[in-house]
Amino acid sequence: MRFPFSGLRAGILTQLVFLIIAAMLLVNVAMLNFSQRDLLDAKIGTGRLLIKALEQNIQSFMQSGHRELNRINDAGDFGKWAEKLLSTGGYSGVVITDRNGSPVFTSILSGEGNQYGLTLAREAIGAGSLSVNYSGTAWGVLWLVKKNVHISAPLVVEGRRLGGIAVSSSLDSIYQTLRRSEKLIFLYILLDTIVLAMVGIYLLSRIVVKPIHRLLKMTEAYKGGDIIPSMAEDPRNEIGKLSRSLGIMIERLDENKRELEANISSLEKANRELKRAQNEIIRSEKLASVGRLAAGIAHEIGNPIGIILGYLEMIRKGDITEEEKVDFIKRVESEINRVRLIISQLLDYSRPSMGKREESHVHDLIIDTVNMLKPQPMMEGIEVRMDLGASLDTVLTDSNQLQQVFLNIIINAADVLRSGDQTAERDSRVVIIRSSDSDDCIEIRFSDNGPGIGPEELAYIFDPFYTTKEPGKGTGLGLSVCYRIVEGLGGTISAESVPGEGTTIIIRLPLC
Repeated sequence: MRFPFSGLRAGILTQLVFLIIAAMLLVNVAMLNFSQRDLLDAKIGTGRLLIKALEQNIQSFMQSGHRELNRINDAGDFGKWAEKLLSTGGYSGVVITDRNGSPVFTSILSGEGNQYGLTLAREAIGAGSLSVNYSGTAWGVLWLVKKNVHISAPLVVEGRRLGGIAVSSSLDSIYQTLRRSEKLIFLYILLDTIVLAMVGIYLLSRIVVKPIHRLLKMTEAYKGGDIIPSMAEDPRNEIGKLSRSLGIMIERLDENKRELEANISSLEKANRELKRAQNEIIRSEKLASVGRLAAGIAHEIGNPIGIILGYLEMIRKGDITEEEKVDFIKRVESEINRVRLIISQLLDYSRPSMGKREESHVHDLIIDTVNMLKPQPMMEGIEVRMDLGASLDTVLTDSNQLQQVFLNIIINAADVLRSGDQTAERDSRVVIIRSSDSDDCIEIRFSDNGPGIGPEELAYIFDPFYTTKEPGKGTGLGLSVCYRIVEGLGGTISAESVPGEGTTIIIRLPLC
């Protein structure tokens, strides 16, 4: 959904209106200063003309036979003429003094203004030139300004300096004129802003906004592999360059996409091959374990088979009673069940893994593994103790692979306990299997009281093909396979060892 006041056109319009108004106001301030200066200059020029006119009138008065300046008040028409002249020129007062600074003529100023004009007129006698002064403050159009203007000059008649003269005027009329004009100017600013904004947004829309919208539609409608449409833009301006760059970028994206797809396909193939290789390693390690177990089972079932053959030979000769015959048959059956159980355990373990995960009980898998190993010659003289104290032992796993992990760890412990002069150092060889609760996991510890592993070797025991056994006694893949299987189940496997005190393999598996 496109909001009307959040698009590019609205943003440009807002900025454009702001710039136009700001520019207009700055121009208005400059023009206001120029107008105020021109009006003030005109006011000062009028004051100068008034002073000249007063000088000429006084000169005519002196030439008419009056030799004293202080007799000017005796001419009744001078006062009326001076007031009319001041009113016509927009001035409100005048002060004339003789050469001694005594006032000889004063017109309609207030007491304060009269005193200030008198002071300026006296100063003009000695200054010998015209001067402009200001007094008071008032609010102009946009800021505070001077309220009154005073123009003073020496009174010179026929080359003689007879005294001083000062005229004064309020500047309110100038500010009122400017304020009236400002209202009209603000109206012009508003109208100009509207016109310029509409024209500006039209031009910018045609030059910038519409081409950008066409670019957006092109990119939104683009699908991988499509032919990139060309835009009818001048390639020399920025929009044309942007369109061309966008087309080049999309072509590169297509190339990168194809390369990425090829790389992903290659990685997927490599991952499948790696997984297949890992499964092959797991199966090969499992077959090696089956081979070791099979040799032990062949030895283990030899005794019951010999017993069965003996009983069958006695039954075949027939020189036994009926009760003895029944007893022999029961014993033969018992030995056959013993052989069947041993073979069944080996077959269950050697059955190919389906790779399917299902809820399995860790304690049951440990017990089955220990029972399968008990008849093996490698476990002769080794005591396996179980302390399965975990309250929960259900995990989501491939039970066949997890049992392989347990089997590899116990076989490694048995090999370590049977190697070297272990019997001379200890009275017994013990493997202890413990389970405990650990947050949302079950923790299984396999501990032996063997010679232990040094710290320099402990860091490498889960690496492929790393082994401390003699050549021909192991491939070094057992613990590496265990690591891969446990990691694939979302668990962890680690080892702790103290030289001379034994080794502990720790497995943590997430509970179902």
